[in-house]
Amino acid sequence: MRILFVHPNYKSGGAEIAGNWSPAWVAYVAGYLKSGGYDNYRFVDAMVDSLDEEQLRAIFREEQPDMIGTTAMTPAIYTSQRLLQIAKEECPNALTFLGGIHATFMFQQVLSEAPWIDAIVRGEGEAITLNLARAVDEGRWPSDRENIKGIAFIGDDGKVVATPAEPSIKDVDSIWPDWSVLEWKKYIYIPMGVPVATPNMARGCPFTCSFCSQWKFWRDYRVRDPKRVVDEIEMLVKDHGVGFFILADEEPTINRAKFIEFCQELIDRDLGVLWGINTRVTDVMRDEELLPFYRKAGLVHISLGTEAAAQLNLDRFVKETTVAQNKRAIQLLQQNGIVTEAQFIVGLENETLETLEETYQMVMDWGADMANWSMFTPWPFSDMFTELGDKVEVYDYSKYNFVTPIMKPDNIDRAELLDGVMKNYRRFYMKRMFFQYPWAKDPVRRRYLLGCIKAFLLSAVHRRFYDLGKHNYWGPQAKKLVRFDFDKSKAKIVEPDHNAWKKAPPAKRPQASMKACGGGDDQMTVEQMAGLEVAVPAPPTKASQPKAEAVHPD
Repeated sequence: MRILFVHPNYKSGGAEIAGNWSPAWVAYVAGYLKSGGYDNYRFVDAMVDSLDEEQLRAIFREEQPDMIGTTAMTPAIYTSQRLLQIAKEECPNALTFLGGIHATFMFQQVLSEAPWIDAIVRGEGEAITLNLARAVDEGRWPSDRENIKGIAFIGDDGKVVATPAEPSIKDVDSIWPDWSVLEWKKYIYIPMGVPVATPNMARGCPFTCSFCSQWKFWRDYRVRDPKRVVDEIEMLVKDHGVGFFILADEEPTINRAKFIEFCQELIDRDLGVLWGINTRVTDVMRDEELLPFYRKAGLVHISLGTEAAAQLNLDRFVKETTVAQNKRAIQLLQQNGIVTEAQFIVGLENETLETLEETYQMVMDWGADMANWSMFTPWPFSDMFTELGDKVEVYDYSKYNFVTPIMKPDNIDRAELLDGVMKNYRRFYMKRMFFQYPWAKDPVRRRYLLGCIKAFLLSAVHRRFYDLGKHNYWGPQAKKLVRFDFDKSKAKIVEPDHNAWKKAPPAKRPQASMKACGGGDDQMTVEQMAGLEVAVPAPPTKASQPKAEAVHPD
């Protein structure tokens, strides 16, 4: 049994400007396969190695595996479909399979566009991939495929079949990743010049926000033993030379007790590794007295979901935070030597050049070390997609990457929106580069910030940032020359049933008073967390309509 995993070659000019991120999906799936007795696998990273189609063909011909698998976030879906088409052409007897967020929810559309894909892995992939491997190894594929839970495929009658959901892995500590499958010299975090890893401490989220799909994809919230997580990090540091990691969790501080235990374990082991997280403003304010403790554990970078400068938009995102709270959280982090990054979502229908300017003035007033302006991207499997209706005009998923303006504001065009965002970036980072970063008193902060500006400048020089080279954007004078090259042949999808994969229990739906996902000072106790384990209804065995769902964070 020979298994080949391939990461798709998709770049957008977004997160990859900081370096090459280690793809955690393959490490966790491979590790689970290994524990199940299948360790004859290889990983090819077509993205990091910039492999073209002919190079992929050569690899497939040489490997001749029994199974070929890949993943796809929404913007990479066409790249992944084409990758598996080439795989099927070169290895017609191999089982081709696709996992990840987009395929989980949009399997009907994916299989209609790419019938050469033998199986869609829906949701958490480890156990399903192991079951697929066993079926192939034992000669039960494809005859027994209807009895493999958690997959979708085209049946003998040409119709799409979706099997009942595979139960989530309750004991997440039983999943031990095989990080050795990666060539670590390739995964360098430019700001620090060291290998970077993306482990996770928890899966899922106890909240059910309308703009998010994590709670749908993972189906329930499970937290790993903090000591087990640090065991993994220690292995990454000592065996693979990792010098920086970012927890892949949506919000690792949501379980305060577990996060404190995690930090204490890092301090006790003194691994000398720095790390970063994404979290919410109110968690920072809640933990004001613990911030020196977090910094001692190596936490050096926190990205905050400040989202908007206008209170109107904060309320629309149900952030349940205020502009004043955003400023206070940034001040607290900086006082404790933690680099702060303010994240804004821009490009909704009410966006104007004036509101873009407001975000710039606001973040300068807050004094954030870094700022990020992301284009609003309506995931086709989120509840908010349905709410937007005809306001969504672009269905070319390759552009759903947070850097291309999918939505068109009512009062400015997309080129003006891009130019306004670039104006904010130019002003913000020029001022930080000359007047803040070199003069930071904390040597760790100073080194980190100067490394970040190095990454930013490298991407700008090579025209990779925000895909500016592809868009033909060279500055304000080029606004009329900007080309987004949307594929207009991509038609509007049939609306998926957003709740077919997992119905959200009423007790879990965040009411305004709950202040979930970035807002409020309420926190769940360990006992409340444990009470979130609920029965999940399985989807029907056959799908006559698209049953959309979620996404993998990698």
